[in-house]
Amino acid sequence: MNERLKEKLHTLPTQSGVYLMKDISGNIIYVGKAKNLKRRVNSYFVGNDKPIKTFNLVENIADFDYIVVASDTDAFLLENNLIKKYQPHYNILLKDGKNYPYIKINLKEDFPKLEITRKVKKDGAKYFGPYFNGISPEQILEIVARAFNLRTCNLKITETIKPVRPCLNYDIGLCSAPCAHHISKQDYQKQVDEVIKFLKGDTAGVYQILEQKMQSASDSLNFEKAIKIREEIKALNLLKLRWTTQFSKLLNQDVVGYYSSGTNAVFTVTIIRDGKLMAVENFSMLDLQSFDTIASSFLMQYYSGNRTIPKKIVAPEDFADREILENFLSEKLGEKVSIIAAKKGANKKLCYMASINGKEYLEKSLGLIKTRQMQTIGAIERLKDVLKLESVPYRMECYDISNISGTNSVASMVVFLNGEPAKKHYRKFNIKTVVGSDDFASMKETLLRRLGELKKGEDDSFACRPNLIVVDGGKGQLSSVCQILSEQNENIAVCSLAKQDEEIFVPNQEESIKLKRSDVALQVLQRIRDEAHRFAITFHRSKRTKAMTKSILDDVKGIGKVRKRELLNKFGSLENIKNASLDELMLIKGVTEAEAKAILEKLNK
Repeated sequence: MNERLKEKLHTLPTQSGVYLMKDISGNIIYVGKAKNLKRRVNSYFVGNDKPIKTFNLVENIADFDYIVVASDTDAFLLENNLIKKYQPHYNILLKDGKNYPYIKINLKEDFPKLEITRKVKKDGAKYFGPYFNGISPEQILEIVARAFNLRTCNLKITETIKPVRPCLNYDIGLCSAPCAHHISKQDYQKQVDEVIKFLKGDTAGVYQILEQKMQSASDSLNFEKAIKIREEIKALNLLKLRWTTQFSKLLNQDVVGYYSSGTNAVFTVTIIRDGKLMAVENFSMLDLQSFDTIASSFLMQYYSGNRTIPKKIVAPEDFADREILENFLSEKLGEKVSIIAAKKGANKKLCYMASINGKEYLEKSLGLIKTRQMQTIGAIERLKDVLKLESVPYRMECYDISNISGTNSVASMVVFLNGEPAKKHYRKFNIKTVVGSDDFASMKETLLRRLGELKKGEDDSFACRPNLIVVDGGKGQLSSVCQILSEQNENIAVCSLAKQDEEIFVPNQEESIKLKRSDVALQVLQRIRDEAHRFAITFHRSKRTKAMTKSILDDVKGIGKVRKRELLNKFGSLENIKNASLDELMLIKGVTEAEAKAILEKLNK
């Protein structure tokens, strides 16, 4: 431990707050909360009986920052926000954006439609779900449409709307056509009520309706339709199987299970809605500590997205910060949320079942987990040894230049975090100062702009210093990048990867590093190099296409974006437009004879 670190540990305050651990490159590798910052942060550096994960964390701590807050609740919320922002390697990370689908019925409409949504809002609508594995909401919509003929269109239909011609869904028996006034509001509402009963689990009436329609189709020799309905009945059987387990007394609640096998663990969340076992989610993790230590962080991340918060959450045992989490979830839901420890009865059994489910999941997936870890975390740890780096390259950046004959030059910046693509941090550069095809000069401009953004610290994607910059090329490309970094007084590790023989070059070393194609260190370098190239090419093509169309068609008076798009969609290319006749061009809606002549004149210059 360096003297600066010891001094900072000594001067830590005793208030509540959040601490941010950093590695030697200044990257945030862990975010934690504490009721007493001084006691909590110092505990990492005292004693030798630490879990493996904590030991590895401490080994990589070169510095830390802290933020003092007014209360434990503030620390709780700030920790969650900072984890999402920085995605530290040593924190529990749940993937955001995995919002499961629901079926929505907006009861405020005169003729409610059925729709699939991934966002649950407090808008007075009925939501059913979430739907996970086994049967999709699209399948359910097909069953409902076949049985009850509720609409799925986006038309705004009221009792007073002027009737319109019904669409194809009416003709094939999938809609009752309220748009054409073929059904009254009262009768339509009866259908809605039946649909709600069905979505709550009452499937008996639907079976009867579908079987009657299947028999009718068969009698009419419409065997294709009969087969389609038969498949819908099969899907209905699957849905019924999912709803078989009834927990009438439990109603709406989530049951959390936890299983640990040393350095591996899994959280299991059993979701019960309207007294029915709807789904089970498993979240496997590596090198975790006790349930008490991590439960609040896990649940905070789990419910901070768009997941539905139940009024009751059952945990296998009590845990730290439970009351703080309850208050947060209650405020978010707008109703009281209780988190209770399962002691007996159905809840105790469900927690046990969840832990068994988690155990089986972990045992089955452990091989996949280890493989994935070897290809990501394992790969960059291996890369540290191969390149003799001071720290593990948790953040890698690779740049690529793309142009054709020196025109429309662009550059890409691709970022890998923990050995995986972090696409939200990708950035594009339009080369501004370089004329012609000069990749070295283009790379210099790109790096200078990137380093300039690093110093500004305004863009989150540029605010973190990379642990490693990967260069596509050999010694020449590597030397060029090293010179740029030296001129900017930036001490960032660099390596290059030459395509022909996949040789790795590092500064101040004459001989290249040659690894087997199966080596995970080489593979992660290949992945980031190829991804940077793909991203640059895609950007360049987009820019070139826009430039081509803009330089010619935009100069024709009367031809705006819409007509330009219609012309290109119709003819496929500028060359085909050039070869088209006057009459063919005038077939495009809104293109006059004068404009058609102007187009041909412009293209044939």
